[in-house]
Amino acid sequence: MPRVEPLSLLAADIGRSREEAHLQRVSRYADPYLARRSAGQKHPVEDFLFTYYTQKPGQLKRWHPGAGTVLAGDQAALRRSWKHYRTLDDGELAFLGLPAGSTAVTFDRAAFLADRKDAVAFAGIILRGTAARPAQFGCFGLHEWAMVYRQDKFDLRHEYLQLRLGAAGTDKVVEDNKIRCTHFDAFRFYTPDAIPLNEVAPTRESQRHLEQPGCLHANMDLYKWAYKLLPALPSELVMDCFELSWRIRAMDMQASPYDLAEWGYPAIPIETPQGKASYVEYQRAFAAEASVLRDRLARELDAATAGQHS
Repeated sequence: MPRVEPLSLLAADIGRSREEAHLQRVSRYADPYLARRSAGQKHPVEDFLFTYYTQKPGQLKRWHPGAGTVLAGDQAALRRSWKHYRTLDDGELAFLGLPAGSTAVTFDRAAFLADRKDAVAFAGIILRGTAARPAQFGCFGLHEWAMVYRQDKFDLRHEYLQLRLGAAGTDKVVEDNKIRCTHFDAFRFYTPDAIPLNEVAPTRESQRHLEQPGCLHANMDLYKWAYKLLPALPSELVMDCFELSWRIRAMDMQASPYDLAEWGYPAIPIETPQGKASYVEYQRAFAAEASVLRDRLARELDAATAGQHS
């Protein structure tokens, strides 16, 4: 008897087209990074998504159609050995009009939930909790400045980037502004002297209570939650999150204390009223985009896990 699971066969030409489009989309970002890595070169903005996050270029290039989609033929044969895929039984093949013995695969919901139960649950908590809180737009990207506050004292000088305002000027910006970062994975990189200046003290345990939708890093992390849920989600959604994260990273570094002009990234001078206003304008636009993606992720998660994420 067929499994009680909604399945839809993806036409081979559509599947190939989607896979090719995905590879081209990823390669635009991944191939320059791989070339730089081979040459021993670094980029302070464009390497970040491949070095900070755990998803590697080769993993990102793998296209997944998402839960409930069935692939047949060559695409199915390739994925038979991929984690969290399963082959269809004869009942399912017959239901989809495929001959018995056909090669067809789909997302393995049961195995995925057995292996990733905790990760799925935490992703759901973060996505829904963040969406439910009011957005805050008063941080002005000062988390990056707090990471280099009094850096000479702690011997934390960046190996190839210069501070746009120098060490003393950077420290003064930190001291003249309120530091109110709510994101633990930014806060944990503060220098020791900057930690007590933050209005809150985020921890990994409090992350589920503090994440809010105005935070650049919380919105960048939509990419992290998306790839951690592969292959339950379609790769197109993962890349939508990746590209938002890419643009946020660029703006985040433009608002940082570093001089990135020679890299093609003009400064957003958040030490000035005009710079602060520009930062908030970008921040609000990114928050609006992230809200749509966060909702899509939550809905895909519901569909892929059949309500078992809670």
